[in-house]
Amino acid sequence: MGRPGFVLEVDDRTPPLLVPDGDRFRLEKFPLGTRVIYPVESLPRIPDLVEAINAALDAPLQSEPLAALLQPAMRLTIAFDDIGTPTPRMRRPDIRGKVIEAVLTRAAAAGVDDVALVSANGLNRRMTAEELEYIVGERVFRSFYADGLLTNHDAEDADNLVSIGSTTAGEVALNARVANSDLLIFVHLADSSRRRGAAEIAAGLGSTATIGQLCGLQGQGRDAAAAEIADLVSAAVPVFEIDAVLDNDVLAPPLEFLSGREWEWTLKDRATWFAVRRGLEWTPPRARRRLMNRTEADYHATLVTAGAPAAVHKASSAQVTAQQLVEVPAPADVGLLGVSAQTPYSVDSVINPILAAWSALAASFGSHSGTPFVRPGGALIVYHPLQAEFSPLHHPSYVDFFADVLTVTTDAQQISTDYEEKFARDSWYVHLYRTSQAFHGVHPMHVWYQIAAAQQHCNDIVWVGADRESAARMGFRAASTLADALEIVASTVGNAPSISYLHSPPQILVDVR
Repeated sequence: MGRPGFVLEVDDRTPPLLVPDGDRFRLEKFPLGTRVIYPVESLPRIPDLVEAINAALDAPLQSEPLAALLQPAMRLTIAFDDIGTPTPRMRRPDIRGKVIEAVLTRAAAAGVDDVALVSANGLNRRMTAEELEYIVGERVFRSFYADGLLTNHDAEDADNLVSIGSTTAGEVALNARVANSDLLIFVHLADSSRRRGAAEIAAGLGSTATIGQLCGLQGQGRDAAAAEIADLVSAAVPVFEIDAVLDNDVLAPPLEFLSGREWEWTLKDRATWFAVRRGLEWTPPRARRRLMNRTEADYHATLVTAGAPAAVHKASSAQVTAQQLVEVPAPADVGLLGVSAQTPYSVDSVINPILAAWSALAASFGSHSGTPFVRPGGALIVYHPLQAEFSPLHHPSYVDFFADVLTVTTDAQQISTDYEEKFARDSWYVHLYRTSQAFHGVHPMHVWYQIAAAQQHCNDIVWVGADRESAARMGFRAASTLADALEIVASTVGNAPSISYLHSPPQILVDVR
């Protein structure tokens, strides 16, 4: 059993602490009294993954066994997460490939001939053939891809979208193959507590408008839309969900010590750190980015569940919470966190300033059980260079959003009103999304709406070591050092603020008591 997460108070004996800073790390000496929120160590891994998968399929939650659901003449569709889950990607073999092989073995035994596989990529970029093979495995890829039976979902393909009903917010449409199936098997890697049950299927396999109901700026109405969409999905197609909950081993040997506690580093760990730091400093930025993009995590499953989506979601969420929850005694005046080298939206690409802000303010700061680790009106200090670099292949609409929208306004409501429809309907963005590896034109808006919650909660957000123009364009401030950043936020939080540092990776689910 791994040790639980805990909160350390910095004193004179505390060594400098590791902070992610884009495609590098730094060691930072924090002020005395700073609370350091350390992540939970990994829960015990499943000793025999194949056995666990078979057991879940044969004894599912609130469902008949999978073998009993399979019929010879049925239309079977298997959907799965895209390359952004998990981040960083896991070492081969991907657990989803193992699950899919187990499902196909049962389908073949039942005489099911009409089988197709679909990536639930939503408005994310299409995966390449190599990326699809990485997830499903060589045998499945070879059997399905050439015949057009292993595909990416296309949220703009009107000929392959089917309406399944309407919510108060509008029509809900799903991938036609999925909606017309006798059974949908949804294979998911659970690494976050922020999920929406059966609505997650629509987020990955719905039309652009449907996904907009779940990801657009609709305030509290978003939760109501998710519940309505989940009901429509459940009524439209029988769903058998299979979840594998991942552990916290986001760093593979020999770098796993970087997610641990600095005073426990061995002499070998310190030597490795020295070599890693020097190597990253001497490596040119572009090569360093390629190196970090190739990083793979040594993930293992701690739980495999299958069955009715609601029951599976409940079991997976409980396991994720046990894996990530750290109790914190009180919210701080100032929060500190770093942005690491990868996000779900920058795989094999570059983290542009908007994605860096999302990683810090939505993914990390937004990971809590109901109360952020910074008090309302407090300040947040983030480490990332915020270099204005964009991938023209993956993020073309991000370039225009950064240059043409954020120079006019950073207000999420105004962006939604004045720009969202234009970006969503832009024919060039749609063309790139459908024919290349570009994220959908509206994607940066959806990302920015998630950032907005942290902007409203914190009175001041300062980026250490960041490009000042990039920070200012997004409505933030920049500082050269931590000391400078603390001096900047003093007008907001006072000269003797309480400080908390969110020590990651891996992911932490903050529970403020």
